[in-house]
Order: sequence, then structure tokens, then C-alpha cells
Amino acid sequence: MVIAMTQTNSPSLDQARDDIRHLQRSFLAMASFIAVLWLIKIIETLAGASFIKYGVYPGQLSGLAGILWSPLIHSSFTHLFANTAPLLILGTVLLYGFPKSARIVIPVVYFGTGLGVWIFARQSFHIGASGLTFGFMFFVFTAGVLRWDRRTIALAMIVFFLYGSMIWGIFPTKPDISFESHLVGAVIGVTLAVLLRHYDARIPEKKYSWEEDEEAGKKET
Repeated sequence: MVIAMTQTNSPSLDQARDDIRHLQRSFLAMASFIAVLWLIKIIETLAGASFIKYGVYPGQLSGLAGILWSPLIHSSFTHLFANTAPLLILGTVLLYGFPKSARIVIPVVYFGTGLGVWIFARQSFHIGASGLTFGFMFFVFTAGVLRWDRRTIALAMIVFFLYGSMIWGIFPTKPDISFESHLVGAVIGVTLAVLLRHYDARIPEKKYSWEEDEEAGKKET
């Protein structure tokens, strides 16, 4: 007698595999963006040029172009290195934990921070990706507090324990640090977390009557 057996994957195992693939894609997306930042800094250094003039300069029409370019420009490799790990981790958490919201959060934080700096900040060139990191961090933490489900709470706690001290960056501490970028990014992150608090809500899987009867029968046996 030959017995044919078909191995089937449980839904929970399939979900775990999907989560791992989604985490990998989120990580690679942010790693690719950071690679672009490093490439820009290397080109700037090898060319002996300075891209600081392409940053946001508040109140001047010529400074509006910096809304697009400023997050890509850093004053030094030290500056870029300081932003690399937070941007990689926070961006990955955002893409992984809030995939639908991320499609709105990333462009709004990117361009909104630059626009806010252009309107409100000091007369100086403002550059760097720290506005993104503050926007991402405050969005993830606030979303975890508001949504109050296990995944978002866990992600919010991870972000808080790793980068909770970033909150002090929204205050003016050093004249050469654009606290305005941090503050505007944080405000945008919190605002978006409130507006999009139901955007990534998971819809419970529908169970049919025959499935419920089958589960009831298993419990009785």
C-alpha cells in the first residue's frame, strides 16, 4: 500500500515567512537610500567641492531648492555617520511596521521638514537627514501609543529605548546644529501619527460557518 502525503504549511508559518521577507525588503530599501547618501558625500569629497550651498536657506527663493536636496547633503563624514544608524533602524521600523502609512509619512516628512525650515528657521544653510530621523521616530512612537496593539507597542518601545534621548534634539543646544529641522520633523511625525492612527489597522480574517463548526467539533472531542 502506498500512502501519498502532502505537506502543507500552517497559516502562522506562512505569516512568519511573509514578515521576514517584508522586514528584509524594508531594510534593503533604507540601506539603498543610505548608500546614495554616502555616494553623494564621497563624490563631493573627491571633487573637492562643497554642496552645503544646496541646502535649505530660509526666506530666500534660491533656498527653496534645498527642500529637495538638503536631506542628501552632510557637512562631514562624521555628520553622515551620526545619521546613518538612526536612519537605517528607524526607516526600517517605519516601512516594516507601518507599510501603508509609510507611503505618506516618508514624502511628507521629507518635503514638509524642508518647507517648515525654509519658513521658520534661522538664516543659515540647513542640511542633513536628521529631520527624517526625528520625523520617523516621533511617528513610530506616537503611533504605538495611539494604536495600542501588540506590534505597534513593541516597535514603539524599541524605538524609545534606542533613540528616546533624541527628544532633546528639538531644543536649541549648539549653534551649528539645526534644531529647527529636528523640531519640524518631530511635529510632522506626531501630526501624521494622529491623522493616520487607523490607516494600518489590520482587518480580522473572516471565518466561515463551516470553519467555526469544525473548530467547535475539535473542542468537544
